[in-house]
Amino acid sequence: MRQAATHALLILFCVSAVGVASATDLGLITAGESGTYYQFGHDLRRLAKRGGIELRVHPSRGSVDNISAVSQGGDVKLGIVQADVLYFIAALSSDPAIARIVSNLRMVFPLFNEEVHVIGRPGIRDFDELAGKRIAIGYEGSGTNLTARLLFQLAGIVPAEALPVDLGEGLAQLKAGRIDAVVYVAGYPVRVLSDQLTSADGLALIPITNKSVFEVYGETQIPPNIYNWQKMPVRTATVKAVLVAFASRGPECETIGRLARQIVTGMDWLTRRGHPRWGLVDLDAPLQGWQQYDCVRKHLVGVPGAVSLPPRDESRRR
Repeated sequence: MRQAATHALLILFCVSAVGVASATDLGLITAGESGTYYQFGHDLRRLAKRGGIELRVHPSRGSVDNISAVSQGGDVKLGIVQADVLYFIAALSSDPAIARIVSNLRMVFPLFNEEVHVIGRPGIRDFDELAGKRIAIGYEGSGTNLTARLLFQLAGIVPAEALPVDLGEGLAQLKAGRIDAVVYVAGYPVRVLSDQLTSADGLALIPITNKSVFEVYGETQIPPNIYNWQKMPVRTATVKAVLVAFASRGPECETIGRLARQIVTGMDWLTRRGHPRWGLVDLDAPLQGWQQYDCVRKHLVGVPGAVSLPPRDESRRR
């Protein structure tokens, strides 16, 4: 698994970047156009424009693609990723190119929690019972794919096959009986799960209870009746979405700092006018393993209500 992941990351991180941004022009890479990251990106674009910053929002396949784009030094200066991407790529940091990326990734702000949805046949009672099963885990480069592989590793699960297909295709194969389960990471409720599944499909959310998983991931519950086919609460893992940048000392350093200040002072506006999950964002939440961008910390000095998160304690890194 590590060799395959290293190969995939090196391919992604060798892609050339294009575009030159002005001092008030930033690219933000998110995820698929139907997802929460993309909607958050457009909320930030509208907020940034109020302060004279042009924020261009780009869709992508997910977290690993986003790290690649942010690290290339081109037009994209910001990305939204799952927090566990740092844990994943740090495990591969013996490669010099990947080590450089890890050492220069910085958090702008933590955002919201996302829940791990594992949908499967009701006869599968627990995540650990996925060993030897055929499982859809999202496209290569997506946060879901990354998280699924990490969860398998932590729980000691070896699937019979891990299929790199998106949620829609995975659900279609699951309902047709060609696979046993689907893994998808997103904040509930996931519209596709509400729209494409009913009680008649005979599927269920599978709980995660493995203690080794919760040594790395947060623990939460998907409450009952979030989906009309799900009547009971389901224990699962959670991962934080994070707004990140690649540390630099160019003009974009100041622009990102200004944007961070706008986000803090504009949280009420974002909560009232943006995606509902802005109401769950805690900009001051500590996030183990991540260091806040010093350009951000500098611009938060003296901002009412702002807390500048301290530099990362390397002795506590996962």
